[in-house]
Amino acid sequence: MSLLLDTPQGVADALGYLQHHLHELMERQNISKNNINIALATLTTQLQQLTQLVANPPPLPIANTPPLPVLSPPVSPPPTLTAR
Repeated sequence: MSLLLDTPQGVADALGYLQHHLHELMERQNISKNNINIALATLTTQLQQLTQLVANPPPLPIANTPPLPVLSPPVSPPPTLTAR
């Protein structure tokens, strides 16, 4: 883009061009700021939930399995008699 900045029209065209791009950049910045705010709010909520879980953990589930049987100690076999 070649602008003749030594004329009033050239300066006006350059200014218009810069204002247009500045406006586009400001729109992008606002979109980014909005996305960051949404992400921050989501992360804050998740952090609060995790903090509550750490401070007040849920009770452990009670197992519905029967207790294991008590095993008696192993009985050693009688000594083998050897003929002499």
